[in-house]
Amino acid sequence: MKRYFVKLSYKGTHFHGWQIQPNAVSIQEVLQKAFSLLLREEIAVVGAGRTDSGVHAINYMAHFETDKQFDEQQLVYKLNSFLTDDIVVHDIFHVADEMHARFSAVSRTYEYRIHQNKNPFLKETSFYIYEKLDFPAMNSAAKILFEYKDFTSFSKLHTDTKTNFCKILRAEWIKRENQNIFIISADRFLRNMVRAVTGTLLDIGRGKISTDDFRKIIENKDRSSAGVSVPARGLFLTDIKYPKN
Repeated sequence: MKRYFVKLSYKGTHFHGWQIQPNAVSIQEVLQKAFSLLLREEIAVVGAGRTDSGVHAINYMAHFETDKQFDEQQLVYKLNSFLTDDIVVHDIFHVADEMHARFSAVSRTYEYRIHQNKNPFLKETSFYIYEKLDFPAMNSAAKILFEYKDFTSFSKLHTDTKTNFCKILRAEWIKRENQNIFIISADRFLRNMVRAVTGTLLDIGRGKISTDDFRKIIENKDRSSAGVSVPARGLFLTDIKYPKN
């Protein structure tokens, strides 16, 4: 069996996340059906990780295995003709057998996008916040993330994760055209972590808590002490890094 990586993007608005689940349409389910139909065999597609309902991905990776001979670019073309407009496959390429879309990844990058002027064209891909926000204070708090490894306070409760340790590689707010964007990279992320971190940073921007409070929240290791999770619609998985070889 040969293993292939699939590079794709999707708009998550109309899907219940990546992972297959009963009585709900997921990205994984739609892809598996498309691959199985076109390759005329049962294909299991393994993703780089879960994304929640409504979350988007610009650069997502998955893998599958098959003995079938096929032209990679021709399959890309056929898939894009078959798939819904909310999903696009960019590339399919052969990889070493030990490469795994999820477990071989060395880092992931997410963006959380907000806009502060009402815009009907952003309502499914950005979070509208009308209040004035203190972005310098939010960036000062974001730097505190580099000082810690245990992010239990920002993890969804009752998950099967063995450790809540993550190494933060980047965390900052930037301005891009008519949006403000929180960019965060790490070697791994906990369930709901980015949305919880973003929600807590927004509390700083609104003046509800201080940077010292933010530090205490991390040290408390208690999800109830952190801010509410921001809506899924503003969250994008933008990059996944793998070993260069």
